[in-house]
Amino acid sequence: MAAVRSSDAYASGGPLRRTGRAVGRALRLPFTASARGIRKATHAHGAGESGLGKLIELHAVNGAGDVMITVALASTVFFSVPTDEARGRVALYLAVTMAPFALLAPVIGPLLDRLPHGRRAAMATAMLTRAVLAIAMSTAVITGGLELYPAALGVLVASKAYGVVRSAVVPRLLPPRFSLVRANSRVTLAGLLATGVAAPIAAGLHLIGPRGPLYGACLIFLGGTVLAFTLPHTVDSAKGERKARLVTVDHGRSGRGERERRPTLRTVGPAVLHGLQANASHRLLSGFLTFFLAFLLREHPIAGQNAAVSLGIVGVAAGAGNALGTTVGAWLKARGPEVIIATMLGLALFATVLAALLFGGVMMAVLCAVAGFSQALSKLSLDAVIQRDVPEEVRTSAFARSETLLQMSWVVGGAIGIALPLNGVLGMGVAAGILALGALVAVRGLLTTARRGSPHPRVA
Repeated sequence: MAAVRSSDAYASGGPLRRTGRAVGRALRLPFTASARGIRKATHAHGAGESGLGKLIELHAVNGAGDVMITVALASTVFFSVPTDEARGRVALYLAVTMAPFALLAPVIGPLLDRLPHGRRAAMATAMLTRAVLAIAMSTAVITGGLELYPAALGVLVASKAYGVVRSAVVPRLLPPRFSLVRANSRVTLAGLLATGVAAPIAAGLHLIGPRGPLYGACLIFLGGTVLAFTLPHTVDSAKGERKARLVTVDHGRSGRGERERRPTLRTVGPAVLHGLQANASHRLLSGFLTFFLAFLLREHPIAGQNAAVSLGIVGVAAGAGNALGTTVGAWLKARGPEVIIATMLGLALFATVLAALLFGGVMMAVLCAVAGFSQALSKLSLDAVIQRDVPEEVRTSAFARSETLLQMSWVVGGAIGIALPLNGVLGMGVAAGILALGALVAVRGLLTTARRGSPHPRVA
């Protein structure tokens, strides 16, 4: 009888347990399905086997954490005070953080060159540093004290260090028959998508409290610290690598009495130098638009919208353009990179001139979309030129130095945007001048190189 009662109890409880399991599966399904879909996308075409998939996921974590901190800082430095005071605060932010960063950034690449066997640890350290600094800034965002700025500088330096190491790691994780441009486009696109997802989450956390985005950033970067150590051990290998320099350096005398001269970015062909010049112009424009439009649209928002919505419109336009450029770059597979770089510089110049002539809210959104598209496609093409023309033993170091130059160009553009009066036509004229100067310096050399053909015919 006891056995019968136990059987009956099991039978009566069975449907409840099955219902509970079904409900649990239904609640978990959106998350598990999303996780499986993300993993399938990041690990496709051999990226899972080579380890590139893990780097793609790590870069997505990096983008999400950075945007959390950006939202917290923007709310404190920019949105919380009147426009005139905000310009002063942002100028102070640039002076206290960007000026030391300008001095430190050229040092980061060479310093990390000396740690080729510790790249996973370096990326994990960059993540952990930002996690700690996010907590350190959580009090300063309430008080607005000067201690916020050294912490922000630390975040910038750690972010730069991560970017330099990532550039060196990507070539080590390429799947078979997988170009560097395609790999970089995947990594970049993952970061953009993560930024787009994390930005509204950060805004929601800020509504709960100004410290919310920083707490979120801390958790994200702690996860990134762990994820960095899951990368394959091959990323810590420096076999066959040497250091690239922007100037030619004598390296002693060879056995025949001649001085050995290490390869440099100036000696591998003009396409690399002209490509860097063109991309520096794009980054100058990006930094300029970021700061100039931030203040301009706060004072003169798009018709019918408030300042926050106006900034959101141009931000979404820029992000969409960047994502489209990254996608197109992967599809083109770096065919004719010099022509693409020259064409993108011309396209951006045309858009800025048009924005100056037909200045308005719609044209600002169009310009930001075009700027994002042209910058992304031009950068991927520069990657292809470096992959093609720079010797393999110095290629990772060359990527580190090119990233430093481009970051500094963005800083200079941002400083120009801060200094200008809030006059839209004047601002767009200055933007057109920046790109015209870049076109004058770079386009002729790019097109000449394209006509003559590269001395290194292998294309990424």
